[in-house]
Amino acid sequence: MHDGPIGMFDSGFGGLTVARALIDLLPGEDVVYFGDTDRYPYGPRPLEEVRDFALQITRLLVERHDVKLVVVACNSASAAGLDLLRFEFDVPVIGVIDAGVRAMLSATRNNKVGVIGTVGTISSGAYQRAVQNLRAPVELTALACPGFVEFVEKGETDSDQVHVLAERLLAPARHAGIDSLLLGCTHYPFLARTIGDVMGRDVVLVSSADETAFEVRAILEETGLGRRTPGKGSHHFISSGDVDWFRQLGRRLLGPELDDVEAYSWR
Repeated sequence: MHDGPIGMFDSGFGGLTVARALIDLLPGEDVVYFGDTDRYPYGPRPLEEVRDFALQITRLLVERHDVKLVVVACNSASAAGLDLLRFEFDVPVIGVIDAGVRAMLSATRNNKVGVIGTVGTISSGAYQRAVQNLRAPVELTALACPGFVEFVEKGETDSDQVHVLAERLLAPARHAGIDSLLLGCTHYPFLARTIGDVMGRDVVLVSSADETAFEVRAILEETGLGRRTPGKGSHHFISSGDVDWFRQLGRRLLGPELDDVEAYSWR
């Protein structure tokens, strides 16, 4: 039996969408969240570099915080290093890609689907491979959306500038006639209103956050790793960058659970 916390990490704030879903679904579980804001965004970085970052953070969560399970709450890191993390560590490691694809496929009615993500995630082909592996009879439009992450991490989620950018970047998805769009970056749900306005009300926006939380619950039940201690779980947040910025913007994005933030330096 292992009554340790669930570890989570992302390049910054995007993974808080997954943390929110996890805290709501499993309120009794302890959570340790690492936001690597000193090195964000991961999207434009080479996959090899992101893979190294993922190894560093997972090792920190496992060795220093004794986590019983790791959620790679970052699409770029999931695409770059999920298989390696599962090989290197003895705890279950869960990504966000497969969960999101399953949700997207269940939402489509016309079998024309889309996924948007960072340059690194889309160019890795991870989502394209996930759809192929499920042998789904769909037409997939995959689009990189550079700039979205930066708007979210500046707290500009509904400005005129981000709306203009969304209209330009999402035009191919509109022209393809998709009816479900997977937000293939954990930052993107914070732009859901803008993306929804651009895509129109007939397009279902799909986030991987809820599906990932369901997958965590299922694994905890299957392995017997669910928390045995009664009561509400604790939530510990760590940032490799500016902790005041992380606390201020993070509370706005996640809620009151994000209170104290521990500073961590790679230097």
